[in-house]
Amino acid sequence: MWFSEEDIPLGSLMTREIDKGLRNSRIGIVLVTPALLESIKNEGIAEKELAVLLNSNRVIPVTHGVTFDQLYDVSPMLASHAGLDTAESSLDDVAAKLAAAAAALPAL
Repeated sequence: MWFSEEDIPLGSLMTREIDKGLRNSRIGIVLVTPALLESIKNEGIAEKELAVLLNSNRVIPVTHGVTFDQLYDVSPMLASHAGLDTAESSLDDVAAKLAAAAAALPAL
């Protein structure tokens, strides 16, 4: 498991570490929040990471505080992937479904 805020060593080039994390990930879980939607609209780093994940077909969007309709307005490609909504499922259910999806994928 790789989580950018915890796994990027201090002083390292962030984009290089993100590239390595994306390359070595079996699955990409995208937590879609209002802040992420703004970042994508502004073409920030999240937009670049998202482009890589969308090309991999290993992405699962999880909406939190936004709807899939709002996501579709910003990123129709991400919204077209089957995902989860924290308004419709408990966090425990979301976590269990994500773990099962990750376990079902072959190792890289």
